[in-house]
Amino acid sequence: MNAMPSLAELVDVVIGVDTHKHTHTAAVVAATTGGVLAEVTVATDPAGYDQLLRWAGGHGGARVWALEGAGGYGAGLARHLCAAGEQVIELDRPARAARRHGAKSDSLDAARAAREALGRQHLAQVKTDGPRAHLAALMAARRSAVEAATLAQRQLHALVVAAPEVLRAAFRGRSTATMTTTAARLRARPAWDGHTATTATVLRALARRVITLQAEARGHEQAMAVIVRAWRPDLLEAPGVGVIVAAQVLTSWSHPGRIRSEAAFAMLAGTAPIPASSGLRTRHRLNRTGDRQLNRALHVIALSRTRYHQPTRDYIERRRAQGKTDREIRRCLKRYIARDLFRQLEHGPQPA
Repeated sequence: MNAMPSLAELVDVVIGVDTHKHTHTAAVVAATTGGVLAEVTVATDPAGYDQLLRWAGGHGGARVWALEGAGGYGAGLARHLCAAGEQVIELDRPARAARRHGAKSDSLDAARAAREALGRQHLAQVKTDGPRAHLAALMAARRSAVEAATLAQRQLHALVVAAPEVLRAAFRGRSTATMTTTAARLRARPAWDGHTATTATVLRALARRVITLQAEARGHEQAMAVIVRAWRPDLLEAPGVGVIVAAQVLTSWSHPGRIRSEAAFAMLAGTAPIPASSGLRTRHRLNRTGDRQLNRALHVIALSRTRYHQPTRDYIERRRAQGKTDREIRRCLKRYIARDLFRQLEHGPQPA
């Protein structure tokens, strides 16, 4: 098999960009030598992006852009460059060189991003907008609402524990959902002292906050369901895959061809096996890197299939008979799920 050409064989220069909230710093690096040819800092607005394109045009030849944070601070620039027909690759945060006394240089980081791209064998495309971007925004909003509701529920529980007995009696033995409903209906009574009345007021406010946030989260989930069913309804037919899991998988995957192989998808999901051998004993350990939200989605699928999917239960029993531990079986199962999902995402639903 012929080796794939390196980036240095395809372009003359690589433009590394260190992205920030208000400014972006770019460095042009020669593909053959890795030397820095020029540097510039521009504002993070359309005028700044146009300035960056004009500046890049002064350093002729084939070029590629290597962006850090293409899904965050660099999203606007990535979108602008793609619209202009530029070739853009996305970098996760490159390894930083040790800095004495906390010194930092944006230009050094930009040059490091370009050299990081030159040194990598496989490069990632920038994620697309469209349905994926819609899902990403809804996922972020839903996650925030759920986390805030959970925090408010914990605060409600803590206040009930320390509340006067007249209030504690109303919540004793109740589930969290019933406690929330009860607290939302509390009203101060004339016979209560100041402490009891204040506690009741705060409990009511917390409960209503929980109810509002939960309604918001459900609204986001319903909007996500509409997008997933319109974009890739086949995912929802896979065992253990619901709307939230499907949305996370689609957000991480983005579009066909962005991830080069199912092995790369497994590495992105943190399910690729990590060798942990010693002497004559060969083992693998769980991978703690990659997209942890995607890893969590695969974990949810694995848990669901373990409980309700008979073929998965049979697979687990076969692995146990081979002497695998539960942790090793979980790693193998998540790797298997990642492989199946990637094939379905890239090529559509597979025949049974």
